[in-house]
Amino acid sequence: MKKDKKQLLEEARSEGYEKIDLYNCENVEKLAWHYTEILKLIGENPSREGLLKTPERVAKSIQFLTHGYLLNPEEILRSAMFKEDYREMVLVKNIEIYSMCEHHMIPFIGKAHVAYIPNGYITGLSKIARVVDAFSRRLQVQERLTTQIKDCIQNTLKPLGVAVVIEAQHLCMMMRGVQKQNSVTTTSDFTGAFQRVETREEFIHLIGQKLH
Repeated sequence: MKKDKKQLLEEARSEGYEKIDLYNCENVEKLAWHYTEILKLIGENPSREGLLKTPERVAKSIQFLTHGYLLNPEEILRSAMFKEDYREMVLVKNIEIYSMCEHHMIPFIGKAHVAYIPNGYITGLSKIARVVDAFSRRLQVQERLTTQIKDCIQNTLKPLGVAVVIEAQHLCMMMRGVQKQNSVTTTSDFTGAFQRVETREEFIHLIGQKLH
């Protein structure tokens, strides 16, 4: 009997798991076949014990790592928009980022700091982090990721200004190529009020402070 999502979640919780990941089974099968061929091409034996389930595992992994393509970031923000007469900075910082470089399909990891100044509407704080996830869980470059987050918040909430700073380490620079293990890349993008020096400086000051 085919089980629905609710039944699968209940079974997972009964076994001590809080969540399970659901995959497109047809895509898993297709991707697994290709990963089997890749193993052969790099000189491995996909039939040996340690690799028997590797193609399926990687097929599921790549679907999870790129599940942002299935999400609509603007809808995420609209799902928790509230009228509020607040016109000071709202900052969510140190949002973990796990993304995949589109040039080498190697991860880059770091943190995003996102702020906006409301203009009649606010959104749930968790939605900011979800928007970051929706864009980062795709094949990306850090520069585009920064701008996409900014544009999404600006176009959806229409605030007085948006600021986004991302700091990340790129494994394509650390593991191959130039092999510089301690390099950090910082990108930023600002709109509206954050283009004023004093507002931008307040934002930069806050993201550098430990307030807890």
